[in-house]
Amino acid sequence: MDKYLIKKPRTQDSSLVQDSSPSSKRSRVDFNLENLPSNPRLRQKISSYHPNNHDEIRRHYLGKGPFEWYETRNWLEYSIAKDAAFCFYCYLFRKDVGKQGGGDTFVTKGFRLWNQLRKLDSHVGGVNSAHNQAVKKSEDLQKEKQHIQSVLVKQSNQDKAEYRIQLNAIVDCVRFLLFRGLAFCGHDESQGSSDKGNFLEHLQFLGDHNESINEVMQNTWKNCKLTHPDIQKDMVNAIAHETSKAIIEDLGNGFFSILVNESRDISVKEQMALVLRYVNKQGIIIERFLGIVHVASTTALSLKCAIEGLLCKHNLSLSRLRGQGYDGASNMQGDINGLKTLILKENKSAFYVHCFAHQLQLTLVAVAKNHINIADFFYVVSNLITVVGGSYLENGVRRSGQGLNQETNLKRPGDTRWRSYYGTILNLILIFSAVADVLEIIEEDGLSDQKVEAQSIMRSILSFEFVFALHLMKNILGITNELSITLQKKNQDIVNAMDLVKVSKRPRHNTQQNTNLHHYRVELFYTVNTDLLICMACLNPSNSFVAFDKEKLIHLAKFYPYDFPGTDILALDFQLQNFIFDMRNNDLFLELQGVSELVEKLVSTRKHETYPLVYLLVKLALTLPVATATVEKSFSAMKYIKNELRNRMGDQWMNDCLVVYIEKDIACNIDNETIMQRFQKMKNRRRQL
Repeated sequence: MDKYLIKKPRTQDSSLVQDSSPSSKRSRVDFNLENLPSNPRLRQKISSYHPNNHDEIRRHYLGKGPFEWYETRNWLEYSIAKDAAFCFYCYLFRKDVGKQGGGDTFVTKGFRLWNQLRKLDSHVGGVNSAHNQAVKKSEDLQKEKQHIQSVLVKQSNQDKAEYRIQLNAIVDCVRFLLFRGLAFCGHDESQGSSDKGNFLEHLQFLGDHNESINEVMQNTWKNCKLTHPDIQKDMVNAIAHETSKAIIEDLGNGFFSILVNESRDISVKEQMALVLRYVNKQGIIIERFLGIVHVASTTALSLKCAIEGLLCKHNLSLSRLRGQGYDGASNMQGDINGLKTLILKENKSAFYVHCFAHQLQLTLVAVAKNHINIADFFYVVSNLITVVGGSYLENGVRRSGQGLNQETNLKRPGDTRWRSYYGTILNLILIFSAVADVLEIIEEDGLSDQKVEAQSIMRSILSFEFVFALHLMKNILGITNELSITLQKKNQDIVNAMDLVKVSKRPRHNTQQNTNLHHYRVELFYTVNTDLLICMACLNPSNSFVAFDKEKLIHLAKFYPYDFPGTDILALDFQLQNFIFDMRNNDLFLELQGVSELVEKLVSTRKHETYPLVYLLVKLALTLPVATATVEKSFSAMKYIKNELRNRMGDQWMNDCLVVYIEKDIACNIDNETIMQRFQKMKNRRRQL
């Protein structure tokens, strides 16, 4: 056999020979569908992936649609970083050979000849151009009946009807479990098991109460794995995708702000949640949960990369960002390398607003620590909860004169959740005598260390100073409790939030005496005194637009140079004159109490079309965030979805469940047919609808 082989020289590196051979296999790029970049600047060529994966990747991109597309040319994509335009369909289907249709200009290099826009039309070309052939291929790929899989597997109309019934039942089961945050799988999913899990048991319940579903389930193909966990995850992903798609469509091409926070889940993985805040087409302030992603670290740069990735995943760009809302962490609000600073370097109009509710909480903490008696009071409360709370759990009873086996209401408060202090103080006042009884029991029956601690706490809580501080803090926190709740409403606007803080202040009297109560009432809050917020206050329609100031509003528009170029500033001047005259002479606008009411009334009366620049200015003011309560609620939902029994949930699986669970009001309005069609297009299915 040696005479038929050509031996390579021993001195030659075999790896170099293999690489230089034209017949060697091209290295292929590994991929994860959920991590495929949407930004055309970051995408790999389709040909760089394995040929067996080309159609799967194309379907994924077609499901998401073009990145930053334009209504007049729905094939055109734009990359801000490259300042270049790309063709969505040519990227997906254009061959690597030849220069028809502009070569690589609209695929990898990008079109930058903005003074020669006619070339965009020449790129489209005639009926048989490379571009139109790519569009035709995209349409064919999305038609299930033209897939080879559909041709090979012949299905009768009855098979399709039965498949639709089965798929529809599975969608209903998945919806039911997702909306309630229930687990899907059981410990034993075999046929005769009594613990199959919520999904299989609920599917069986539907079959038992619906003859057509039961018949289909009994007669289905034995190798049809529609109850497999992978199918369940695909279905949840389809619902989550359609839910997110509905949110993005509601946002449209409008501006938005982001609310961001990070927290650890039950498996001690750092997660970052992101919420969008925007004004929808009806003029209503909306805050929607976009997603949660695992971050390797909580550095500002790592969080920024995660934010950009999540926005790109939904075809959103930082260029449309007009506000940032975080808590007071240094990695968020740092002036040098903080997250808000990194984003501001790329987008000067993405103004940062410190969470108002968080400012309130931090201010209360700081003020309390400046008073030694109040600081000592909270120290005693903390020790009290540790000792008494533990004894409740151990003994299981408390003697309050209202019966036994009652659960404790004393919960440990936290510095960043100041409202929890208010609830703890109220409950302590209500069950004060029962707490004293428990301390007496510990003094008599507890261990030596517990006896000493209980005795010390008993002396403290029975003192005049403690009781006085208890009722004092109840009154002080009562002042701020309603404000804290109001600030965290989703439809709260920043102008009204500033007014609420002013209302909660008390006028300072000229007196040398400065009691604790006066100090708390007078110096409890502080506001951010910037030109931006001062100018926004001029939009308040209360008292017949008494705060209106045209010059300040023009100054406000100059904070957004990309949205109000020089010519628009001139037009805004005249538009504001007509606007204020119209508003003050229109009975429909005389009783408005806030900027949020103003924008809704402008839309309902179609005045937003008459004064488009003023309407844009109002929307920008409403887009600025007020509080991060929506993000914090998403973390509460995360702990419910991913708990101790489900601590091994994958990141994508958890994200999909959270999107549907948190935004169930949107998900419940998506019909089953839309979800099933999305499920079918995710990958090749053996059965077709």
